[in-house]
Amino acid sequence: MSVGGTNIESGQQASLEIQNEGFNAPLTKMMLEMSIKPGSSPSYELCKTIYAYHPLGHKMTSGPITVAQSQKRTLSIAGAPEEELVKAFEKSWASLGEIGGDALVHNVMTLSRVYGIATLMVGALDKGGEKYPANKPLPMDKLHKMTLYFNTLDSLNTAGSLVLNQDPQAPDFMKPKQVSIGSEVYHLSRTCTLMNEQPIWIEWSNSAFGFVGRSVYQRALYPMAAYLQSMISDYSIQEKLMVLVYKMVSPGSVLDKIARAFGAFKRQIIKYSKTGNVVSIGKEEELSSLDLMHTKDAGEYSRKNILDNIATAAGMPAVMLNQETLAEGFGEGTEDAKIIAKYIDRIRIEMNSIYRFLDDIVMRLAWNPEFYMTIQAKYPNTYGNVSYEAAFYEWKNAFEATWPNLLTEPDSEKSKKSEARFKTVIALCESLMPILDPDNKASLVAWIQDQINQDDFLFDGELNLDFEALSQYVPPVPTMGAGAEKEPSEPRPFSMSS
Repeated sequence: MSVGGTNIESGQQASLEIQNEGFNAPLTKMMLEMSIKPGSSPSYELCKTIYAYHPLGHKMTSGPITVAQSQKRTLSIAGAPEEELVKAFEKSWASLGEIGGDALVHNVMTLSRVYGIATLMVGALDKGGEKYPANKPLPMDKLHKMTLYFNTLDSLNTAGSLVLNQDPQAPDFMKPKQVSIGSEVYHLSRTCTLMNEQPIWIEWSNSAFGFVGRSVYQRALYPMAAYLQSMISDYSIQEKLMVLVYKMVSPGSVLDKIARAFGAFKRQIIKYSKTGNVVSIGKEEELSSLDLMHTKDAGEYSRKNILDNIATAAGMPAVMLNQETLAEGFGEGTEDAKIIAKYIDRIRIEMNSIYRFLDDIVMRLAWNPEFYMTIQAKYPNTYGNVSYEAAFYEWKNAFEATWPNLLTEPDSEKSKKSEARFKTVIALCESLMPILDPDNKASLVAWIQDQINQDDFLFDGELNLDFEALSQYVPPVPTMGAGAEKEPSEPRPFSMSS
C-alpha cells in the first residue's frame, strides 16, 4: 500500500523485523516467551542472562557492593609501628591477585547475589612454577615466597560439592565445607564460600545447584519481566511521537486520479517539511500530532510500581533502582540517605567473612620476615630481641579494620557542634577554676588543651603549653590607683593561686 507516494508496507516490515530480532534475543526469549509467574524460580542460565542483558541485572547485584566499597576501610594496629604496617598492608592489598583485594571481594560478592552462592579459591605456585597441591592447607609462613592466584567460582563451577548436608543432627548441617572443582578437592583453608541469604532446609535452589542461598532475582523475577514489557511500551510510544494526523476535506464522492494525486502531493509536502518551511492547508483542514497525552500518567504509574515491586522483592531501597538523585545527598542525612546507609551497613556485614579471609593472607604477604628486619632496624629497643612470629601474631591480634560512616556530616553541622563544644569547655573552666586547689587547676588546663587539640575543624594547629613553667608563673602585680586603701597581696605562682 502506498500513501503519499511512500510504501508504508516496507516501513512496517522493517519495524517488524527489528521487533522480531529483539524477541529472538536471549533475554526477551527467556523472560517473555517463558511462562514466568509470581513464585517462579530462575535457573542458572536465566540468572546469567539477566545479569548480562537485563537493564537492572547489574544494578541489583553489583550496585550495592560498589556503594559499600566507595569508602576505604580504616586500618589500625594498636601498640605497633602503625604507619609502616598499614602502608605495607595497603600496598600488598592493592596488588593482590593482580586486580586488587577490593576487586576480588566485589567479584565474589556479585556472583553470590547473582546465583545464590559463590566461592573464592586461592592457589599457589612455588618458585619453579609447580602447583601447590590443592588438598593441602595453604602454607601461610611461606606465602611471601610463592606466587598466589585467585579464582572466583560460580555455582556451576562447584556444582555437586556445595549441595549442603540436610541432616539436622550433623555437625556440618547446612554449612559449606569442602569445595571440589571437577575431581580436585580443595582444602578448607584454600576457599571462602559466600551465600546470598541463609539456606532453608530442603529448599532447592535451581540457580545454585544445592540447598543453599538463592539469587537476588528469585523473588523479583515476575516484576523484572514486567519491566521489559514497559520498555517495549516506551519503544512503541517513541515510534508514534512524530506521527501527524492530517484531517483533510474529502474531494467528493467521485475521487478521480487528479484529486488523489493532489492529496498525495500535499501529504508529501507535510511529511518533508522542516522548521522554517511554510505549509499551506485548506481553511477546513487540520494538521495535528497523535494524541498521547493519556499515556504519560499510566506509563509513569506502571513503571514506578514495577520498580518498587522489584526493590521490595530484592530487599533493597527503591531509590537505588529508580536512579533518583538524593536532594541533599548523604551529607545532609535525609530519610532516603539513612535508609540507603542502613542497607549498605548490612551489605558490609555480609562482606566481613571474605575480607577476613583475604586479610589473613595479605598480612603474611606484607609483614614477611624481610619486612620485619626493617622494623627491627628502625625500632631496635622495641623489636630487637622479639622473634618474627611473636611480633607477627601481636600485630595480627591488634589489627582492626572499620568502615567509615556512609552518612558523612556536612561542614555546617561540624561547625555548629565544634562551636557548642568549645563554649561548653570555656563555661566549665570559668565555673571550676575559682574553686579548685592548685594541683587540679593545672590538670584542668591540661584537659582544656586536650579538648582543643582534638577538634580538627576549628583549629588547624595544636596547642602545646608548658605546665611546669605555668605552675611557677607569677602573674604581674596590678598597679593601685591614687587613693587606694588596700595594699596589693603578695604575688603567688599559678599553682598556688586561688
